[in-house]
Amino acid sequence: MVFLIRLAVTAVALWITTLIVPGIDVTGDSAARNALTLIIVALIFGLVNAVLKPIIKVVGCVFYLLTLGLFALVVNALLFLLTDWLATQLDLPFSIDGFWPAFWGAIVVAVVGWLISLVIPDKYDRR
Repeated sequence: MVFLIRLAVTAVALWITTLIVPGIDVTGDSAARNALTLIIVALIFGLVNAVLKPIIKVVGCVFYLLTLGLFALVVNALLFLLTDWLATQLDLPFSIDGFWPAFWGAIVVAVVGWLISLVIPDKYDRR
């Protein structure tokens, strides 16, 4: 159940990102197709982050230290671009028009996802 809630939160964060950040678009022909696309892209984004981000953190830990963590913003943008590439390979109507939309989009997804998770906390979260 927690997985489905996190998937929904990420999908909503992606939807808000498509509304806010120019250059990130979902171009389906119907609202239902766009919603399904956002759910699939959220799943891809979650898998990319779960698999690659820990590896990149270990390999690039020096860059994280030298840039005081700002390198994480670049990594998030590149992982977001990888998500776009994978969505394109799966023929999903989701597109990111370059590095800067991916950079700002990754920030918006993270902030919106965090804000939504404040409203809908995990049942295992002990606050």
